[in-house]
Amino acid sequence: MDGGTVVNLGVQRFDRIREQMSFYIDKTSFIKEWWENRSDVTLITRPRRFGKTLNMSMIECFFSNRYAGRGDLFEGLSIWGDEGYRQLQGTFPVIFLSFASIKAVNCDDMKYKMTEVIADLYNENIYLLKGDVLNPNEKEYYESIKPGMEDKVVAGTVHQMAKFMHRYYGKEVIILLDEYDTPMQEAWLGGYWEEAVNFFRSFFDKTFKSNPYLHRGIITGITRISKESIFSDLNNLDVVTTTSNAYAASFGFTQDEVFRALENMGLGGEKESVKYWYDGFTFGSLTDIYNPWSITSYLKQGGKYKAYWANTSSNGLVNSLLQTGKAEIKETMETLLKGGSFTAMIDEQIVFNQLGSSENAVWSLLLATGYLKVLEVETVGERKDMVFTLTLTNLEVSIMFENMVNNWFKDNSRIPYNDFIKAMLVDDVDSMNEFMNDIALESFSSFDTAKGASSKDAPERFYHGFVLGMIVDLSGQYRIKSNRESGFGRYDILMKPIDQESGYAYIIEFKVHKPRKEKDLEETLANALKQIEERRYEAELIGEGFLPERIRKYGFAFRGKECLIG
Repeated sequence: MDGGTVVNLGVQRFDRIREQMSFYIDKTSFIKEWWENRSDVTLITRPRRFGKTLNMSMIECFFSNRYAGRGDLFEGLSIWGDEGYRQLQGTFPVIFLSFASIKAVNCDDMKYKMTEVIADLYNENIYLLKGDVLNPNEKEYYESIKPGMEDKVVAGTVHQMAKFMHRYYGKEVIILLDEYDTPMQEAWLGGYWEEAVNFFRSFFDKTFKSNPYLHRGIITGITRISKESIFSDLNNLDVVTTTSNAYAASFGFTQDEVFRALENMGLGGEKESVKYWYDGFTFGSLTDIYNPWSITSYLKQGGKYKAYWANTSSNGLVNSLLQTGKAEIKETMETLLKGGSFTAMIDEQIVFNQLGSSENAVWSLLLATGYLKVLEVETVGERKDMVFTLTLTNLEVSIMFENMVNNWFKDNSRIPYNDFIKAMLVDDVDSMNEFMNDIALESFSSFDTAKGASSKDAPERFYHGFVLGMIVDLSGQYRIKSNRESGFGRYDILMKPIDQESGYAYIIEFKVHKPRKEKDLEETLANALKQIEERRYEAELIGEGFLPERIRKYGFAFRGKECLIG
């Protein structure tokens, strides 16, 4: 730990942290590693709240001529021990942009927010208008840069700013772009993805490829958006993802760094608990990486355990993908929430257009965003495809997903989800029927909005989501086991009370009405109950010591949004 013991949460300006002598873990080795890699443009992806913005601010403070003579900011840090790097401090013109604020529900608003970011850049460098560095036409152009400017103007604005600064300082420019993918994620959620792609593609090209005034550039974000989407013309891009070894220790805290911080804060006895809650991230071959936001929050709260990282954003994209995704995705979520793992082929280039139809695209996104971690990687087949074994990253992430599933049914006060659970536990079948039909009526649409989804899939997706809700809601009272077959031919649930002496066990069989074979829902329900008996689902429970009279059996029959329980 290379700063004071005062933890200033959320401060992302390197100079402010150093001036206030706040808690800081030295990441200045990133400066040297990046500089010596000599890449023209580097794209680094890391999950949110992993120090990307702070590291970009650190790069700006080190190289920008606005911070010339501010070596005091780096006193005592590893980079300052190298005399050669001391000579580099404060010697380059730097452009630092962030797209973090470009969040909009439609394309027009997105474009306007983008023009605001560009206008701020031009206002910050208004000194360029003084003197004769710019000719009259260029001054007129400069003064025309304002919020609401035309699309065709936006694409070349950073290129032009680099030209002006290069002429003013006589030196090539370093360009830093933070959170480049925020507007792209918002575009996918808002349904204007293609428009956003067309808008940004020429911007990235003119800023980072066809720019003779660029010395080097860094782009950071959460995801690696496919090259075909917005980087199609950018051949000089060095891509560093979470599976890369480059800069592995530069973002996030290593276990040694966390344990030293705990000792310095008088919390050395909490190491194993902190590891259980917050460890689990892996970058390249480096394991045991911790989320900085969680650790600094934990330290600031004096050692209080909480899901800090999970509560820092709405997780809207992840929530949308899991809630409206295929039943197979919800099946996998069941496995994960019960502490299990699964295998998938991962493509680190996120193709947003595939998120609504490809399971692997969803898992690729969750790995990139930090919600999943890699347990094992295996190459298979002649093409040596890489198959990843994945699980939830840590306890904090598991809590986040539990809360997310709960909210699927509890966000709408008209949905009596808790009342249904209570009715089931007291064997009130009439109320169960009333409540379940209300739940299905209100909730089906929210599980049936996935791109490319068909209405016939809605019941299956709903009931898989419903089972997830039961697993989460009753996890403290019951061990829940689910067995399913493809096509929803069978979906039975066994609920075993943790207190076996006093609680009831439950067997639930779900069945979809088949009009060619069953005349009505009553017959579907009868078939569900018959299947429980014929296949002796209770045998497992009796073998574990449950008395037959302590086992309740329910059939759930449904047709569209209509449900019958018995």
